[in-house]
Order: sequence, then C-alpha cells, then structure tokens
Amino acid sequence: MRRRTRAGSGRTTRFLVILAVVLALCAGGFLLLPAGRHLIEDTRDKLGKSKPVTPVRVEASAEVPGHPAGNATDGLSNRYWGAPGPGASLTYTFAKPFRLVAVIVTNGASTSPEDYTREGRALRIDLEVTASDGRKTVEKLTLVDKPGPQTFPTGISDATTVRLTLDSPAGLDGDRHLALAELEFFQRS
Repeated sequence: MRRRTRAGSGRTTRFLVILAVVLALCAGGFLLLPAGRHLIEDTRDKLGKSKPVTPVRVEASAEVPGHPAGNATDGLSNRYWGAPGPGASLTYTFAKPFRLVAVIVTNGASTSPEDYTREGRALRIDLEVTASDGRKTVEKLTLVDKPGPQTFPTGISDATTVRLTLDSPAGLDGDRHLALAELEFFQRS
C-alpha cells in the first residue's frame, strides 16, 4: 500500500529553507561590505563611551611669536595657537592607531566673550586624518562664530595623524592673526 501525501506539503518547507539561506547570505554580505562595517562602527561609537586621546607630537606650518602650536592642546582655553592667516595648519601625531570618534574645537583667542574677538577666527577647518595604512579621510568642519567649545563627530578608524587647516577667516583685519584656543581628540573606550 502506498501512502498518500498532500500535494505541495514539501513546497512550504523548501521555500522557508531557501528564504533562510537567502536572508543569511544577505546579512553576511551586508556585514562584510564597507557600508555595513561603517554602520556597525558608527553604532558602536554612539552606544559606547569615549575618552580623550593626547597626541605625542604637534607641528605647525606657521605660528605667530608668543603663540606656539602647543597652546592648542595644553588644556587651557585662555592661551591659543596663533596663525598668520588662512592656510596655516597643525599636524598632530598619535602614539598608536585609534578610532577618532569626535573632535572638540574651541575657536578664537579665548572662551571669554570679551577676549574671543580680540583676534581673527577660522570659520572653517579642513580636517585630514591619515590612517595606519596611509589612507586619508578629509572632512570640512564649519564653525559657528561664537566663543566656547564646538563638537564634531567623526567616526574615522585607525587614525595616526590629524592635520587641521584653517580657512574662511573672520575678524582678520589690521594686524590681527588667526587664533585657535583648544583642540581635543576623543577615541572610543
């Protein structure tokens, strides 16, 4: 005697197996693609905590006497790096590669409103990050012309050097120069 089977009873099972395989392949492909990895890293940046990272060396393309490049990372907002004009840059070198999750820029000569406009300020900074494999990522940071820290999320992996180039000056008349009070870098902890 032969057993009777319902027509199409294996179709549903086959469909579910094929659907599961296709979904698994799509998920695997998504995670392996750069966009998928970027999304995962971005989510980890937002959900995780960050901590400051200190450069081991800072070099300026130019500086005004009495306002060296080191003033921009000394932790004091009433001392600043003075640059003669737009196009001047600071290059920060770090001890080991890290994920740069944010940069905080304190623009101008000071956070005090009276002293802020004492010198010129850059309203745009070109941020160029070099990774350990030599790959470069460039972002343009647009600053608000007001005293105080301004935070810029970045999300750049394997950063070894960061170069900031000043552009779009404000208040640069007479014998004034560009002032940048403080820069802070943060990595994912």
